[in-house]
Amino acid sequence: MRLFEKIALVTGAAGGIGSAVALSFAGEGAFVIVSDINASGCAETLELLERNGGSGILVLADVTKEEEIRALYCHIQERCGRLDIVVNIAGGDCEPAADIDEIDYLKMSANLDLNLKSCIISCREAARLMKPQGYGKIVNMSSLVYRGSPNQFSYSAAKGGIYAFTRSLALSLGRYGITVNSLAPALVEVPAFVAALGIERWEMLRKECAQRYPLGRVATPDDVARCALFLASDDAAFITGQILEISGGARL
Repeated sequence: MRLFEKIALVTGAAGGIGSAVALSFAGEGAFVIVSDINASGCAETLELLERNGGSGILVLADVTKEEEIRALYCHIQERCGRLDIVVNIAGGDCEPAADIDEIDYLKMSANLDLNLKSCIISCREAARLMKPQGYGKIVNMSSLVYRGSPNQFSYSAAKGGIYAFTRSLALSLGRYGITVNSLAPALVEVPAFVAALGIERWEMLRKECAQRYPLGRVATPDDVARCALFLASDDAAFITGQILEISGGARL
């Protein structure tokens, strides 16, 4: 088991990707703290994790609030005594398909709060636990739009910021035995996104993207989870400050 007896935190664990990551980690022997703002979804992830023989706990947190992130990490320290892995999955686009002259200040701020600020504060708290133990794995969720995306201005800026922050943090924490990397998926088929678009619009988008991606399909949550598992394991012990594109060859 690649994560035997490791303590791992997965934020956004109620979502399709977060749930897949939590289940993957538990299957490799980790004790998983599943966290999200969605109580019922998070409980479902934990129940499925335990049903499959894994172990973990649920700690609810709104990652757009600094005090709740701090409380989350305090709970982990009190309950577990250490933290080996954190995967910052929580996020989402609060301002999709906005033209440049239609950018809304509140939605822009929400994108930065949910996607970038939350990641920075979570990493800050993780570093405080990991530095004294001389070991840690941090995996942040960027997106392929870190390269730029028309009509996703504030979201792509946030995801680009995560990559820049990841590189900076890797430079800072390497001497403590902590690696920091990020994931950059292309389109992923997750239930929440499919539901938000509606089946008809989703199928149009999925087919259009599949035609452009060299591998001929969009990503699944398990595709992302396997990459997160690699970066969180000692298989990636000499990899830090990198962004791993999970894109099926898109934008080559």
